Amino acid sequence: MLRWKTLDRGSGSIFVSKQQNSFDVVCNIDVQEVSNAVNQAMKEIQTRFDFKGSKSNITFDGKEELVLVSDDEKKLKSVVDILKEKLVKRKVPLNGLIYGKMEEAAGNTVRQSAKLQQGIPSEKAKEIVKTIKNSKLRKVQASIQSDQVRVTSPNKDELQEVMRLLREQETSLGIPLQFTNYRSN
Repeated sequence: MLRWKTLDRGSGSIFVSKQQNSFDVVCNIDVQEVSNAVNQAMKEIQTRFDFKGSKSNITFDGKEELVLVSDDEKKLKSVVDILKEKLVKRKVPLNGLIYGKMEEAAGNTVRQSAKLQQGIPSEKAKEIVKTIKNSKLRKVQASIQSDQVRVTSPNKDELQEVMRLLREQETSLGIPLQFTNYRSN
């Protein structure tokens, strides 16, 4: 993003570029790491003595939804704990999964679904923009672009300050944030 400023020097005009730096705030969960964590969790479930003869299972559609199935609520909670442990080891943020309600399923089992948080929901994006605007940082602009937020400023230090501020607010937002696409023009 180059912005041009015109300086009039008597007989002619000189164009001076004004540098604009930017980065994107996104929420992306690594699908391959989730798949690996599911595979590791299933291996552990199949080898553990307390799950012997159990109908416990985790399925992942490869895109955005996990389905956890087990014999009863207690075992299902154990399956969720095993999955969370494997996700943490694979560095997948736990707040990147949105768990549904536990419900009865066929064959005397219980089921729970979990969706991956891909992209920033619009209400969270509005909160991020509001946080940036309330920070009183001069010359910092934030704009919502579909499922991400673009932050721009001519000052790189202010962009670093925005990143620090958003890292502090990440737990209150309830979604994992990543900073990508840093550009310095």
